[in-house]
Amino acid sequence: MAPIPPGTRFLASFNRDQWYRAFTFGLTFLLYTSFHLSRKPISIVKSELHKNCSHVMEAPTESSSSQQPVLHPELDCSWKPFDRNNYKQLLGAMDYSFLCAYAIGMYLSGIIGERLPIRLYLTVGMLTSGLFTCLFGLGYIYDIHSLGFYIFVQVANGLVQTTGWPSVVTCIGNWFGKGRRGLIMGLWNSHTSVGNILGSLIAGYYVSSNWGLSFIVPGVIIAAMGVICFLFLIEHPNDLRIASTQSSASSNQKLNKNWNGVNGHKDLYLQYKPGAKAQSWDTELLLGQESIGVCVPVQQVVVVKSEAEPSAISFMGALRIPGVVEFSLCLLFAKLVSYTFLFWLPLYITKTAHLDAKKAGDLSTLFDVGGIVGGILAGVLSDKLGKRATTCAVMLLLAAPTLYGFSMMSQFGLGPTIGMLLVCGGLVNGPYALITTAVSADLGTHKSLKGNARALSTVTAIIDGTGSVGAAVGPLLAGLLSARGWDQVFYMLMTADFLALLLLLRLVMKEHRSHRNRPGVAVELKEH
Repeated sequence: MAPIPPGTRFLASFNRDQWYRAFTFGLTFLLYTSFHLSRKPISIVKSELHKNCSHVMEAPTESSSSQQPVLHPELDCSWKPFDRNNYKQLLGAMDYSFLCAYAIGMYLSGIIGERLPIRLYLTVGMLTSGLFTCLFGLGYIYDIHSLGFYIFVQVANGLVQTTGWPSVVTCIGNWFGKGRRGLIMGLWNSHTSVGNILGSLIAGYYVSSNWGLSFIVPGVIIAAMGVICFLFLIEHPNDLRIASTQSSASSNQKLNKNWNGVNGHKDLYLQYKPGAKAQSWDTELLLGQESIGVCVPVQQVVVVKSEAEPSAISFMGALRIPGVVEFSLCLLFAKLVSYTFLFWLPLYITKTAHLDAKKAGDLSTLFDVGGIVGGILAGVLSDKLGKRATTCAVMLLLAAPTLYGFSMMSQFGLGPTIGMLLVCGGLVNGPYALITTAVSADLGTHKSLKGNARALSTVTAIIDGTGSVGAAVGPLLAGLLSARGWDQVFYMLMTADFLALLLLLRLVMKEHRSHRNRPGVAVELKEH
């Protein structure tokens, strides 16, 4: 007999629960990748909405014997209404409308998500997000130049996209425990950067020829992933066990309801047929093996649970969980920096490096490549040290001077710009990734909740919703400050990083005090 191949032996070593856990990891990864994939096109298309492409026309004049090229600025080929001098403010307003709606909707989304089936909630959100993303692209196809139309689409898309994050974090938190949560969440959270990279590449492919497709293609992708979510997402491992138990019970136990009764009695009876392959264990205990075929009257049974099912946590109850307020405010400033890069980096590269929209979009993906490494590194370090706040604080401390270095080095050519993009991506996205994943899951399953897993969605929504306020303010400020020079934007980003660091200092000190008392043990935040 031939030996089993080592690859097959390795695959066979995993049990069914491990396979479902891996499947859920991969599925939720792809689901949220599609969310970020559909958000990225606006940053790529910005440089196409307003282009420095005033045509040089040759206009012969009677007073001049030699024909000189004459500039005609009125023939600028920008997309109205973004052809005005205040185009940066208009583009910033579009970003702000999406992110402000996202921030407001996020607080409600977590509360609603706890009370609805996650699979259906997420499916509806993805389908409607695909619709509104496609609508933005249809503005190009149907030659729509109304600013109100684009603002409306951005607001609507921002609201429906809030269904994504609380849902996927709750789902992944249900399937994975606290062991190595930083590493697992760091790997899983790379979907943010992967989505940004794919979104940049897809949008960049169409941006010069038909920027409408830069939105329509990602819109179709997220809608298709919504259908896949509806067909395959398993919210909790208990759902799988219940379904499996019900299936085995229905196949093993054969019951016939005899409404005519036995010996003239009209009571309800359960009749166990002889020859049945298997009886349930409780039936055998009650009737015995020799009693097969006996009709037994059924009595009404009231089942009383020993413990009431945990109710959904209130908004104020979630805020009282130790660490939620500090990490939420820290994320406000950390996400401000991250989303300013997300929405403005391609345009910044276009203006400073004088590259076209496609090349600038491709180059901006390096920031997200660095973000993948930074998120994983932050997770590994926080697991090893058992200090989530300290890990975030160190990366924030290093990020601020690195941002200043990037603003300086980007003037010295492509090589230094590439290097600084990778480093900035890691240091900026590391704390952001750690707080939105591992920290949110830790706080959503805090011991003060006494095992109430339904709180995870609300806690996640509060933390990410507060961060989304910063995400809304950052790009808006960037649009206003960039009119005075890009240096002002980087000063704003460095200030935000320092404020995020200050907000974590109390938790950092608490972690160090706890580790002096219990070295090598992960810190559990206590109520205060």
